[in-house]
Amino acid sequence: MRKRKFDFLFWGGVTYLVLLALFAMFGPTFRHHYLEQVGQPLQPSSATFWLGTDEIGRDVFARIAYGARLSLLIGLTVQAIALFIGVFVGVTGVYAPRWVAMPLMRFTDGMFAFPDILLAILIIGVWKAGIIPVIVALSITGWPGTARLVFTQVASLKDREFVVASKALGASTFYTVTRHVVPQLYGVLMAVTMISLAGTILAESTLSFLGIGVQAPDPSWGSMINNARLQMNSYPSLLFWPCVVLSMTIFALNFVGDGIRAALDPKGR
Repeated sequence: MRKRKFDFLFWGGVTYLVLLALFAMFGPTFRHHYLEQVGQPLQPSSATFWLGTDEIGRDVFARIAYGARLSLLIGLTVQAIALFIGVFVGVTGVYAPRWVAMPLMRFTDGMFAFPDILLAILIIGVWKAGIIPVIVALSITGWPGTARLVFTQVASLKDREFVVASKALGASTFYTVTRHVVPQLYGVLMAVTMISLAGTILAESTLSFLGIGVQAPDPSWGSMINNARLQMNSYPSLLFWPCVVLSMTIFALNFVGDGIRAALDPKGR
């Protein structure tokens, strides 16, 4: 029974994410352009405007779709950067000379002392608001967790038989790491990345909600929620739809990440 429930959540999450990707690709201009005023302000849902219009008369459906595009773009970019830095730092912390590895890992540990969202706010405050600063700020706060995970995993693999055999056959450290050690981490990194992606999207929405993330006129789920908050009593649908899409995205990413983790857990087989 537990396995069937897990499968349902995992495949439900996968299905939702596929539909979200299609929504993000085609939704912003499917019926109306996300930046154009196409109707009267604050119109309810109808055959013309599926989710109604906002306070300026723009199509809410198109703007939520573009918000999905931005969230996925920022989230995937941040995760790619965090993975690259995290894998490099984690592997270096195991295989580099002690005088390099120790300061590097102590610096990584020190990064955990700063609350992620507050450090991101500080970075954006020093720089400026916008998409690129958000990506940079979230990348800086995102890599330490990956680095610590990779360090732990690589340290446990360093003395395994297949690694020792590779060295005994004369393989270089670079070859052994890239061909034998890092491939062992693909599954774990995939599971962690899915869950971290949920946190990144939520952080981006939080920054946009605070007004220091994605800037107008480009819509973000966070900025849409913030704008709708002012009219939530009279027009609750403006607040409802971005909140629902954001929540379902976070749930789906966590379900998929947890499903991958469970599939890789030998105790669950």
